[in-house]
Amino acid sequence: MSQLRSSIAPKDVDSSRDRWSRCRFAVRGPGSPVASPRRHGRSLHTAISIRRFVNRPAIAGVTLVVVASLAGCGSNSNSSAATACSAKPAAATDDTAGWTLPGGNLANTRDVASPITSSNVSTLGVAWCVPVESTGVTKAAGLANGYATTPVVVNGVVYTQDQESNVMAIRLATGKVLWTHTYNSLNGGPDGVNVVDGTVYAATDSAAVALSAATGRQLWSRTLIGNDREGIDMAPGYNDGTVYVSTVPVNPNKGEYLGGAKATLWALNAATGAPKWSWDEVQNLWGNPGLNSGGGLWDPPSFDAQGNLYIGIANPGPIGQGGWPKGYPWATSRPGPDLYTDSVVKLSPQGKLLWYYQLTPHDLFDWDLQNSPVLTTANGQPVVIDGGKAGILIELNAATGKLLWKLPVGVHSGPSNAGLITENATPTSRIPLPAKFELEPGVFGGVESQLATNGSTTFAAVNNLGVPLTVKGVTESSAAFQAAIPKATGEMIAVNQDTGKIEWDDKLPSSPYGAATVTNNVVFTTTYSGDLYAFNATTGAILLKTPLSAQTDAPVAIAGGYVIAGAAVPSVTAHNQALIIAYRLGARGKLPDTVG
Repeated sequence: MSQLRSSIAPKDVDSSRDRWSRCRFAVRGPGSPVASPRRHGRSLHTAISIRRFVNRPAIAGVTLVVVASLAGCGSNSNSSAATACSAKPAAATDDTAGWTLPGGNLANTRDVASPITSSNVSTLGVAWCVPVESTGVTKAAGLANGYATTPVVVNGVVYTQDQESNVMAIRLATGKVLWTHTYNSLNGGPDGVNVVDGTVYAATDSAAVALSAATGRQLWSRTLIGNDREGIDMAPGYNDGTVYVSTVPVNPNKGEYLGGAKATLWALNAATGAPKWSWDEVQNLWGNPGLNSGGGLWDPPSFDAQGNLYIGIANPGPIGQGGWPKGYPWATSRPGPDLYTDSVVKLSPQGKLLWYYQLTPHDLFDWDLQNSPVLTTANGQPVVIDGGKAGILIELNAATGKLLWKLPVGVHSGPSNAGLITENATPTSRIPLPAKFELEPGVFGGVESQLATNGSTTFAAVNNLGVPLTVKGVTESSAAFQAAIPKATGEMIAVNQDTGKIEWDDKLPSSPYGAATVTNNVVFTTTYSGDLYAFNATTGAILLKTPLSAQTDAPVAIAGGYVIAGAAVPSVTAHNQALIIAYRLGARGKLPDTVG
């Protein structure tokens, strides 16, 4: 594995993401998924074709919906589909508990209390569903919208966002859409919202926004990108009157990891959107801003009791999967470790760098450390646990950033130390790397989505998908790469936080891009094939496997006796429908159609 680095903040820190890099999916036409050059190399999210939509209308409007969402439960407003999807509404007391923050809580543990247990999880049935509809340029082109986020549930209302930045409020007990604020702002996802004190915080591809939770009316908007090569595709963080949003070096309307695209974390006044401070995640782009790019957040920061924030930062660019710029093989345009990419970073509430830990110095292969760091305890001490596309879990001392353990997970192949070998190379250096090799984790491999913890065990959804690579980039055709994605496998693993040892490892027939979510002794995930899984948290036994309405890369949220899932990878066909689906204990509704 790569050398791992940790450091206390240097004195000179400023307190004021290539085709294969971070996207999820592009779509050439209805029912035809194409691996686009996310997450943001992110994962499978960047969207419904960076290459197809260079221009988009700047339209934003609020539509108050006065009919129940079930009236359009399929891909069109079909009342028979609605009837098939609906179930008897729940009692009002069933929706009191909520998934009130994007990661469940400020520590991003993705663990909440609920009545769902290993004894009754098999009784989850469909309560309602709401369509994920295309708007703007995607609708005009006949393409499907995408959905890749975890919703939040506050005061019995589900708030969520699709990959065109459209925000929606849905009554949890009935599935009635209360309002939709349409932005038609295509981005890579996962996106998402944060709801605090009656305000919904979200982002478009260029700006942070605040909306009224009651009506969807926009309260303020603050443009954050520095140029048209940058974007935003995260759920904002919130703590103590401050909203936190990071830019990313990806804009679906322009491209990915283009030179000069930087990542900056902004701290904004929650009431007005005015900047309080900003923090540069990628310094001066390591001396060559004309070619280099990098950094960015996929998900919100985590916060400790003192208000310190912990962030997981994405990869530098250019990266090897897309081939190197002429004259600069093996990332020689960005020599050195390329701070602070592929790092866990701890900042004070004022934006001062307290420590950082870099997992992959001089990353060549899009190995983001992008997931929200999880704040928990091990051996009685506060720790930070994270993992990303390198397929390595790490545990750090929360006070110092010191490495406590590291654990490779999933399948690994290829030169894991390539970054260290090339870190100080020049364009003319002889590089001792194989002429061709199988790289795994590859483009959409590793730990693509968020971890969860119950306080003693960390759960991670691992994806096994490699790519053949040379200095010229990925050698397989686009068609071969597309064909490999639905055939890829994965794992759900449980890791003892005290020891860093695997407690159980469930092999899955499809990639679990749907993160890990915990309640009581049950762990949930979703797989790319379009299945919702529940596991026994102690043994790993599969307690539930049920098909969704389409393929998915969206995590789930838990609120009371509900599990809310999204199924809308943009490859929807007549038999695979893009839906937000609410499952409830004892519900007996049916989906209008399911995968397979």
